[in-house]
Amino acid sequence: MASKAADLKAPIIAGTVASITGTAATTAIFLSAFVAIGATKAQTVSMVAIMLVFYGSLSILLSWRFKMPLSVVWSTPGAALLAGSSVTGIGFNNAMGGILVCGLLLALTGLWPKLGEIVSAIPKSIASAMLAGVIFSFCVAPFAASADYPMLVLPVIAVWLILYWLAPVWSSPVAIVLAFTLIGLNQGLSVSAADWLITVELVQPSFNLASIFTIALPLYLVAMASQNIPGIAIMNSYGYKVPFRASLTTTGLGTVVASFLGGFVMNLAAITAALNANEQAHKDPSKRWLASVSGGVVYWIFAIFTGIAVAFVYQTPRDLLLAASGLALLPTIVNAFNVMVETASERLPAVITFLIASSGVAFFSVGAAFWAILAGLAVIQLLKLKRPTKA
Repeated sequence: MASKAADLKAPIIAGTVASITGTAATTAIFLSAFVAIGATKAQTVSMVAIMLVFYGSLSILLSWRFKMPLSVVWSTPGAALLAGSSVTGIGFNNAMGGILVCGLLLALTGLWPKLGEIVSAIPKSIASAMLAGVIFSFCVAPFAASADYPMLVLPVIAVWLILYWLAPVWSSPVAIVLAFTLIGLNQGLSVSAADWLITVELVQPSFNLASIFTIALPLYLVAMASQNIPGIAIMNSYGYKVPFRASLTTTGLGTVVASFLGGFVMNLAAITAALNANEQAHKDPSKRWLASVSGGVVYWIFAIFTGIAVAFVYQTPRDLLLAASGLALLPTIVNAFNVMVETASERLPAVITFLIASSGVAFFSVGAAFWAILAGLAVIQLLKLKRPTKA
């Protein structure tokens, strides 16, 4: 009995750590995104609770079915894309329509892998530049906020940097918890009994030009390029052959269902995938699936406290909320910049993509992320053309 308990200890700890770090480091970004698309406080509470239950359930289901540590999470870069782009005025129902279409595209990718190959054909430099552009405003927020709130922000930046040097996996969660602790003490944030209440309402997704081109397509590209493809690659590096069709169709259809409940995009985990798949989760690779199952249970527990977290966030000044979110995205933008400049011939197109994405420009109600991708691809093709020779 004792040996069996010891056998379960490592995966339970690994799954718990992965879930805590993933949730603590990203929730503020999602709350910012839902504020940007005009969600009410009740809708925001419902979204976070629903998503925690959904990806906890899907992580448990897929891991148990295929006996490998398959972690399903929400699309953090996708949330940053919404929060950092020009989605104001699109409307909550139209935003859900875009999320629904994104879910259909993810499911279609699982059923028709050729679509995934088309997405993979987009140069990594362009996809990374688009991602870097849409999260750029987040990443500068901590340093911008330090001028107005030096005693709140500078200690958090210092703690994040020291932990990033000592224990990178804990840097963002600890920094964000510290940030909200300091903000709570300084701003006098409080919660009431009503903040424990979670109400779920059916949503009628609607569609317009912006919901397709500003939300659905950019979210799909980000979910594939920044989460699903890297997540599958990480799992492959640990010797796991991810069931592509089952994973994509499950997360895609789960996203479709979630859109009718005010939810968000789901995809395979990347960073937390490594936490659950390495040897620290279990010496025996065939038993590491228990880590992601344990993590799924932790997500269920977190869902109970959703109202408290949202209550704190809604009382937090926007500059401080963006600052806390930005710290969690610094490793993401560093990686994006590295990929942007890997290929010398694609550096100019990548920089143009980044500049357009970070500008927030919109044409015909279509946001900057879409135009940034188009511009980057167009410049790559232009540079491939043979230069005209002089007569």
